[in-house]
Amino acid sequence: MCTSHAHDQGEAAQAAAGRRGFLRATALLGAAATASVALPTVAEAASADDWRPDPESRRFTLAVMPDTQYLFDGPSIDKAPVEASLRYLLEHGRKENIVFLSHLGDLTQNGSQPEVAAISEAFRLLDRRGVGYSVLAGNHDVKSSTDDQRGATPYLDAFGPKRFRGKRTFGGASPDGYNSFHLFRAAGREWMVLALDWRLSAKGYAWAKDVLARHSKTPVILTTHELVVGDDSLSAYGQQLWDRLIDDHDQIFLTLNGHYWPAARATRENAAGNDVHLHLTNYQNRYFGGAAMIRLYRFDLDRNVIDVETVSPWILGRAAKGLNELERQEIELSGDADRFSVGIDFADRFSGFAPVPARPARPASRMLIPGTVAYWRFERPVEGSTVRDLSGRGNDLSLVTVGGGELGWSADHHPDQPGHGSLEFQGFKSPLKGAYLRTVDGAPLNSAMFRDGYTIEAFYRLPADWDPDHNAWSGLVSRTGTGGAAGKTADDPDEPLATLSLSNDREPQWAMRPLNQEGIATNWAQETPLETWWHLAVVNDGEHTTMYVEGCPVVRNPKARSTGITSVGLPWLLGGYEYGGRIDQVLHGRLGDVRIVARALPVKSFMNH
Repeated sequence: MCTSHAHDQGEAAQAAAGRRGFLRATALLGAAATASVALPTVAEAASADDWRPDPESRRFTLAVMPDTQYLFDGPSIDKAPVEASLRYLLEHGRKENIVFLSHLGDLTQNGSQPEVAAISEAFRLLDRRGVGYSVLAGNHDVKSSTDDQRGATPYLDAFGPKRFRGKRTFGGASPDGYNSFHLFRAAGREWMVLALDWRLSAKGYAWAKDVLARHSKTPVILTTHELVVGDDSLSAYGQQLWDRLIDDHDQIFLTLNGHYWPAARATRENAAGNDVHLHLTNYQNRYFGGAAMIRLYRFDLDRNVIDVETVSPWILGRAAKGLNELERQEIELSGDADRFSVGIDFADRFSGFAPVPARPARPASRMLIPGTVAYWRFERPVEGSTVRDLSGRGNDLSLVTVGGGELGWSADHHPDQPGHGSLEFQGFKSPLKGAYLRTVDGAPLNSAMFRDGYTIEAFYRLPADWDPDHNAWSGLVSRTGTGGAAGKTADDPDEPLATLSLSNDREPQWAMRPLNQEGIATNWAQETPLETWWHLAVVNDGEHTTMYVEGCPVVRNPKARSTGITSVGLPWLLGGYEYGGRIDQVLHGRLGDVRIVARALPVKSFMNH
């Protein structure tokens, strides 16, 4: 089934264009990956401390290697594919932030001493560099009719607890030596891989439960040889594992197993009401016994997702020499069972056993940094018709109602907001109805022009029923007075002198007339989803203005010089927006702490830091 030389000659180019740059490994694997015997370099032997994953990065990778048994079968032993995969992990450990490797059992076909010795030698590539990994016995590594009380075997001699003692990630093993747990640090917290034998005895179950109890706040990835048998189905033994261990231990959020094929997935709801993702990965039925193919689980805690990919480093390493027809098909698998993403809200999923403590409220005094000219926070309902300016500068707010509208209060707040509470504005466009706040007459803020710069910050959240037909273009923070009143008639003279508003697409917009311009200068942010708290900041350093969402600069910030904010001595509004000198719209949403500082602040000084 091999193809012609014409196909082979184009193979390197084809490989070089591979998705996500997997083929950057080609030059590194090269001939060593295709050799029958691995020869570790001097650097590999000497760099015992070179494997250092970033323990704080919120992006990290767990590598998984399923059944390799056909590569270690009696007289047919070929270590090259396994060594190629292990070298790939070594070469890409830092860039991919690979934190751990889990082998899913059936390392060998017969569990004989020569077979076990051969794969044991291959794994010394990881031992020499101090890489964290786990192995477990499959039914071909030990006598399949036995459980974890079977006693001595060639497998246990090679991969028992004595092999892992002293490794940074090794947590411990069961007294029989066939079950182990491993701890690694990633994304600023501890994670566990619980590696369980082909068949657990009663003692094995008791040991596993004790490990989980002693690490009760640690998220757990359970690995074993048999569990999922096909899409949405478990084997009889897999069901036993679910009933006796997984279901009642909410820490277990992901399970990985081999044994069966083809690859498959299942999702089960545990006793705590949370999803557990159960994955079967095994490629021994494919070309070259699966060629020690590896699956990469890329965790991204900022995106709340695990991106999963499956690739053969051994075939990647052969690409420059030309691949045959089957190798071309196996270089990387892209079927739905081999390349997919799993969405997990990690904080929510782990909250039942390891809740993230809420950030406590911070005293108002800590928010009064040098240059603060106004600070309003809403930790209780508005009493009477006035809201005090906590800066002490006299920029108090008075309540204004329109069409019989009301101003509510909620304990809801941005998780990083200093004050724990928000005002609930209930604006509606037609007929105009709602309530908003305005600075009192004579407030110093009314005449401030901020020639040396400014920072305006606000927290907000829009509800699920926010409707652009009735709620768009409402202001979070606005300065009243029109461009026409200030003698600046370029653009629309009826627009207010400054407004931090939300467009019909929920895009934050800072539109204002600087002192040095006739027209309106505008900063635009991206659409902000509903039912989510957001922090906005507009920062001017006396020359340029930059808008930030959650401390991140937006793309549409004007380059033109911008100094100060034009004023005609009229009030500022919270939750209201004027057009042509008359109230035109009222916010529909929640507004948290608002602060105005008469200088440019660095991101680290924003209220959400």
